[in-house]
Amino acid sequence: MKPGHLFKRFHRRRVERDIEAELRLHLEMLTQEHLQQDMSLAEARDAALRRFGNVEQIKDQCVKISRSNQPFARALTPFLIVVVIVGLLTRIYATDINLRHFGGLLIAISILIRLLLYARGLNPSSFLSKPETSSPLKLISDK
Repeated sequence: MKPGHLFKRFHRRRVERDIEAELRLHLEMLTQEHLQQDMSLAEARDAALRRFGNVEQIKDQCVKISRSNQPFARALTPFLIVVVIVGLLTRIYATDINLRHFGGLLIAISILIRLLLYARGLNPSSFLSKPETSSPLKLISDK
């Protein structure tokens, strides 16, 4: 397994969970609209699903869009790895003390940028609230 493959899998699952939560919210809102029109819960749920369309297809499209919207981050990671390697080589082979400090600076900046990208990708709401399990709508069937 490739080293970055594990992290991509976690990111992909987080994106899929976020998209499922967003789709569930939209379906619940549609259901509430239909409930206000004096429909039963089953009728409102069916009408919302008909109006919304194929949930799995929409989810797949949203995941694809999410993946294609991050070319900068994908290109930045290999660049930062190269900068760290250059910094390490500079620290190891440089004879001038100022050049060694420059190598350390390259390493520190690369690590800080990578941490910033990681922190930017965190979703604080996933830590603060638990998903509601009493929803009448489910995107994934319990099979």
